Parts: sequence; structure tokens; C-alpha cells
Amino acid sequence: MLPMEGSPAVFQAICSITPGYHQYKFLVDGEWKHDECQPCSTSEYGVVNTVLFTGEANYNPIIGPEMALGSGREMDNETFRRVVHVSDSTTSDMSPRISEADLQVSRHHISVFLSTHTTYKLLPKSGKVVALDIDLPVKQAFHILYEQGIPVAPLWDFSKGQFVGVLSALDFILILREYLGNHGSNLTEEELDTHTISAWKEGKAYLNRQIDGHGRAFSRRLIHAGPYDNLKEVALRILQKEVATIPIIHSSSEDGSFPQLLHLASLSGILKCICRYFRHCSGTLPILQLPICAIPVGTWVPKIGESNRRPLAMLRPSASLGSALNLLIQAQVSSIPIVDDNDSLLDIYCRRIYTHININEMTVHQALQLGQDSYSPNERLNQRFQMCLRSDTLHKVMERLANPGVRRLIIVEAGSRRVEGIVTLSDIFKFLLG
Repeated sequence: MLPMEGSPAVFQAICSITPGYHQYKFLVDGEWKHDECQPCSTSEYGVVNTVLFTGEANYNPIIGPEMALGSGREMDNETFRRVVHVSDSTTSDMSPRISEADLQVSRHHISVFLSTHTTYKLLPKSGKVVALDIDLPVKQAFHILYEQGIPVAPLWDFSKGQFVGVLSALDFILILREYLGNHGSNLTEEELDTHTISAWKEGKAYLNRQIDGHGRAFSRRLIHAGPYDNLKEVALRILQKEVATIPIIHSSSEDGSFPQLLHLASLSGILKCICRYFRHCSGTLPILQLPICAIPVGTWVPKIGESNRRPLAMLRPSASLGSALNLLIQAQVSSIPIVDDNDSLLDIYCRRIYTHININEMTVHQALQLGQDSYSPNERLNQRFQMCLRSDTLHKVMERLANPGVRRLIIVEAGSRRVEGIVTLSDIFKFLLG
């Protein structure tokens, strides 16, 4: 048994088989089990996984009654069969296809579920939510975010008695570029110690030219959700506004006074609700058993001759930290795969908050080494990045993205770890919601 690429805790055995219809099971701790996420059937050995292996390069499988029910077997999944073929001595997965009708049925079931459940479903039984005073110095605020191990916090304005915005890791990156980079404002480190969140947000509005005719910054409404908003509305709001999280705020007053911050809604939490609900009725969602390479989801490395695909942003470890920060903003992404000269994955650089950093004297590799030491206790529980294979099913990818702290999976080639693409939470929801 060898460790599987992308999943160090998962082991695999590679077997050579002849063309034909095969069944298999797994011996786990002395007990025979099957993989519920793969095609299966019922036989004299109980529930077994199935695979149809053919040596024909252009084989088009037709599953007839004699194959589906032969030898008294009852197939559990009529929509999808995994088919493997051999061409020029190379083994690969034929990408199954799903009908437009099945796609619409799957999307309809997900839409109905999200439309009939509210954000109350996201609230934990116990927990805490951190909010920051808008008059707090930004340097102190980022230290708080780091110490608490959180990437974002709502902002409270005591003078207005309202939540007025959020402070995130993207703000941290913009501050590094504008105030500490080569084109910054001439703020000294002492002045930066007293530069408030309020002053930064106003300066950010000027940088983005969000000002009125009198030179004053526009007052932007806080993007938030209420406890009675349905999950579909919240998911679409997050996608449309291109934010990672939105606060769930409740006020018992009609004028919205005395607001209570309940939780932070994210696509990860909503996806976890979807996975939990459909875990035992996945047959109603035919798309779940499709490999991610067979559906239009994620950003992939363009193949030779493909000029219409959006390129996947990647960097070498020797690149400057400043170039990484610029690429995060220009490409409008939250992470960048760090690869070697063969484009094999070495690490990933994400939007994150450090306690001490100098973008003018640091490479991406040095920043990542610093990052290993600067993880907060909560973040140490999560791997820094996670991978998947192009053959992994949509169901498997969704389950892994639903884990706390996981916002994207790097798609790698088995064996070489060459980067093939990246799939994010936003990609999944854009596909599921059509």
C-alpha cells in the first residue's frame, strides 16, 4: 500500500486487471467494506464496488438489463458507471457525461433545499464571534486577527451604534502594498501604529475612487444577512459581492437599532449543510458521482492550442513577496500555487496575516517559512493546503471543501504532483446554482 497523491493519510494499491466487468471491496481492520462514493451493486458477496474495464480506445458503453441485473445483481446507481479504457498502453478514465435533464434535476433539488432553509442552520450550538472597534489602530487589529486565528472580523462604530463593515486579510495585503511597498504613502512605522481602521477605510475609498463630488468617501452599506434569510439568498449574495463571509445580524427593533452579531456566514458552512443533507440520498443528485474533470468547474491549466482559457496564476518560490501580493490583487484570486521548474506543486501562498513582514526584502519562499512559524494554534489543526485529483468525484471534492478552513483544492497529476488546476468554493456554488 502506497500513500495517495493529494491525500497523505489515504493509501492505495495499484492492480493490473484484464478487460471486463469487475467487482471489488476493501479489507479495513479485518472487515470487508465498500466505497459508498463509487458505483456499486449487490451480489452474493453483499454490496460491492463495480468497474467496467475495456481495451477499446473509443468505447461507448451501453449498460443493458443483462449487465445491470445479470447473475441476480441489482445496480444501485443507474445514472453513472465508471468506465476505464486503454489506448496505446496508457490507462485513463473516460470522462462520463450527464444529460442536461439530470443536471437540471440535481440543481433543482439543491435550489429547493437552500431556498427552504434559513441561516439559523449555520449557527453553531456554542462559539464566539469577534468584532473590532472602527477606531482601533489597524496594526493592533491585525494582531488580534492573528491571535484569534480568524481571517475576517466585522467592524463596530460606537458613534452610529451599528456594524459598518469588515476587516479582512485583503485589507492587510492592500496596506502592505500602499503603506509599506515601493509606492506607498510616506507613513512612518510610528504613524502606522496609530493609523485607525476608520482612517484606512476612508483612504481605501480614495484609492478605489469611491468618492462623491465633494471629495468625500461614499458611505457603503454593510453586506450582511438576517437570521431568516434563506441559504440560497445568502450564497448568491456572497458570490455577487465577491466576499468570503458576511455577518449574520439580528435586531428586534424595526429601525435596526441594538443589532446583535450572531455568526459569520460563509460558502463553506452552506456547503457543509448541503453535504450533510444529501449524504444519505445522493441518488437524487446524479452529478455528485461525476469526476471534476467532466464538469465545467474550477480553473485549469490551458492545454496546447487552447487560447480562450483563463490562465492559472502560479509563481516560483524565488519570486518576490511583493509580486505575489500584486498578483493576488490583479488576478482577483485568494491563493497562488507555488511550483518548481516542472510546474510540480511545492506550496501555496494565500491571503493571510503575519505579525512581522517586510515585502521589500522577502521572497515567497521566505514568507512561507515564516508562515509555518506564525500559524495560530487554531490554524495548526488544518493543513496549509490540500490537493485532489482530476478523477475525484464532485461529491468527494465537496466533502473536503466543506471542512473548516478549506477554501480551495489544488488539482494535481498523480505521481508528479504537476499542477493541473484549482477548484474553489465559489467555483462549486457557481456550478451548483447554475
